[in-house]
Amino acid sequence: MGRLAVILGSNALGPGGGEIAAAAAEHGAAVVQRHGPAGEFVLPHEIDHAANLRPLAEQGCDRVLAIASVGSLRADLPVGSLVCPDDFIALHVSASIFADARAHSAPRFATHWRAELLAAWAEGGEAPVDGGVYWQTIGPRFETPAEVRLIAAHADVVGMTVASECVIAGELGLEYAAICVVDNLANGLAEGELTVAEMEADRIVNATRVRDGLAAVLPRLGAVGR
Repeated sequence: MGRLAVILGSNALGPGGGEIAAAAAEHGAAVVQRHGPAGEFVLPHEIDHAANLRPLAEQGCDRVLAIASVGSLRADLPVGSLVCPDDFIALHVSASIFADARAHSAPRFATHWRAELLAAWAEGGEAPVDGGVYWQTIGPRFETPAEVRLIAAHADVVGMTVASECVIAGELGLEYAAICVVDNLANGLAEGELTVAEMEADRIVNATRVRDGLAAVLPRLGAVGR
């Protein structure tokens, strides 16, 4: 039974981010900062997901818990909500490490690993929303209100990284599931205009929720082996 890997997103870059990483490493999980090491920030569309994921497979990891910041496409998924998506749409993204016939893969979130993660997180405290569609855009800009209206008809949350990561994880033989943290309502959903400053403020508050959730759930998941 392999080791657990935890991939942290922009949620872990601000105040409290070091505590999130420490909460994961403390329990023996392999920790990856999606946007690069401390002090750096690789833009979402420039992330080398294969470079992030290949070392995990080489280190004996067999499953990945991805933490990601998202925008909500639904009024009933307010800021602070946790969502564990069960499908994604990434029409403009074609991330793959295969250059031969194997590129015809059927990517998906790992069903059994996802169920295990949901059960453990619920036992540890706040239960994430079970299911939902993640729509990946290219970024790094936010979507326009018109774009949000279009994608909201087909998805529940919007982000810039998880789908690409999921595809490559599967190609490497890593089971992959994600906990998405709603850090903002998508552009046009709230009464006022979406601002980066407001999103960053909410992200800082949500970092505590992520840290506490990881600290509670990792002992249940058996970070070193299962």
